[in-house]
Amino acid sequence: MPSWTDSLRFAFQPVVNLTTGGVAALEVLARPETGDILAQARRDPGLDGNLAALAIRAAAQWGTPLPLHVNVFAGTPADLGGLGALRNAVQEAGRLPWEVTVDIGPPYTHVPHQALLEAVGQLREEGFRICADGVGDGDAPLRLLSDMAPDLVKLDVSLLLRPAAVRAMRTLCEQLGGLLSVEGVETELQCAAVRAAGAQLAQGDLFAPPSRRPTADVYVPPQPSSLTGAPLTGPSVRQFVRPAALLPATASAARVRALLTGSPEVSGVLLVDLAGVPVRSVHRSRFLLSMSGRYGHALYADRPAAKLGDPPRTVGLDATAWEVLDVVADGGRDRTSDDVAVVDRYGRCVGVVRLADLVRALAESRVEEAAGLNPLTRLPGSDAITQEVDRRIADGRTFALSWLDVDHFKRVNDGAGFAAGDELIRTVGRALQGAASGSTRVGHIGGDDFLVLTDAELLDPLAASMLDARWSAGGHAVTLSLATVLCAPGSVSDHRQAAAFLAPLKQAAKALKGASWVLGRAGLPGHEIRRGSSPARAQAGGPVRG
Repeated sequence: MPSWTDSLRFAFQPVVNLTTGGVAALEVLARPETGDILAQARRDPGLDGNLAALAIRAAAQWGTPLPLHVNVFAGTPADLGGLGALRNAVQEAGRLPWEVTVDIGPPYTHVPHQALLEAVGQLREEGFRICADGVGDGDAPLRLLSDMAPDLVKLDVSLLLRPAAVRAMRTLCEQLGGLLSVEGVETELQCAAVRAAGAQLAQGDLFAPPSRRPTADVYVPPQPSSLTGAPLTGPSVRQFVRPAALLPATASAARVRALLTGSPEVSGVLLVDLAGVPVRSVHRSRFLLSMSGRYGHALYADRPAAKLGDPPRTVGLDATAWEVLDVVADGGRDRTSDDVAVVDRYGRCVGVVRLADLVRALAESRVEEAAGLNPLTRLPGSDAITQEVDRRIADGRTFALSWLDVDHFKRVNDGAGFAAGDELIRTVGRALQGAASGSTRVGHIGGDDFLVLTDAELLDPLAASMLDARWSAGGHAVTLSLATVLCAPGSVSDHRQAAAFLAPLKQAAKALKGASWVLGRAGLPGHEIRRGSSPARAQAGGPVRG
């Protein structure tokens, strides 16, 4: 009697890393040739769990070393209290749980949330990674999404038409410590929009359509020269994570050799304990060189591969690219090409980063940064500041955006000469940098105009440092004007709106006599005069104070 599995086939679609251009994982997709088995699985948790197990077995038949994504409906783990069939299939395939991501998809309606959260907790405790699938095009409640704290959130490409929603989801992922992926990408324009939205992963026919056999052959449009959205402290290591080749700590040298020779793209193998914590790192070239010696195979084949390995070098998921370089620099020169293991808060390996990826990205970042620096002050221009403004808006942070300039700067140039004017601008720029603290960002947008982005509590000391100082050019005393707009969460939608609120405050500050400071609040009328006086009041001897 024919079984329902006879008409079931599986396809594999790569999930790509948009920074490295490599394949991060393979999603295993059920493709029934007849019938509507997926609709039945939606109603039958046992059947759905069996489909996930069959997906693992289908991947095992091809022997792919890449991490896997398998799909289940939200009601399945909630009803089963776990995925026993999936767990057994992973074990039988010789896979480790942390190499498998469970994509939990809608519908969530009528699913007992507490039962789902308990099942997610159990899966995570066993080492499985959790993905919230179909977000934005389904019925996943935000509260449930937050409580699940998924390692990955997958958005449908249609949500790109609502960039504010995508930015909000990216912020949520950052807060939860997860990654953002976009599904269904079909054009290079969509890929550019995905990158601009800050997503780290993507999948779709543009990169590679679903195929009957696993493939790592993908097309990824070139990364723009700037790391848009990367924090000024350095891009996050999450952007560069590649799949790790993992084997048990007890694996023999022969088993490691078979993996390396059968997978030329693998640069090294991490040997992990039962909890998934790296214990030894096996470098491809050094290992194969030891094995290829005259007696290498005879000496080592049946011995533990750990004897030919080195202590692993690890970084946490929250590390920056610069911190990874510090880890590499602390090691011996003979290990500079070793992969660095990226571990979660439990110490379990979630992937590796390669030095070449980091160096290339950081070099591009520095070139782009240098191109954007003002040649006079070597400070970044307006682009760097406005990008950071947009990040803080997306993060829901209160911030202060300030504009500062030299009063009557044209007179300075005309009276003292352009060289004295240039030296004054350099001095002001250095003083601003020296006064900046914490998360303050300083930019030089040209001429005598500077932008300062900081937290509200850092405003007073910064203003005092700049406005209390005595400034001069060519022996002539000069003063500075400062205008600030305070932006509370929700008061501005982007940097353009913040700049629009700042413009009239700049004019108000320039209308005052002497060193001046005007402060306003986005969306609210009026402003406060913190320093300076109006010419009419000044003549009467009464300075205006805020």
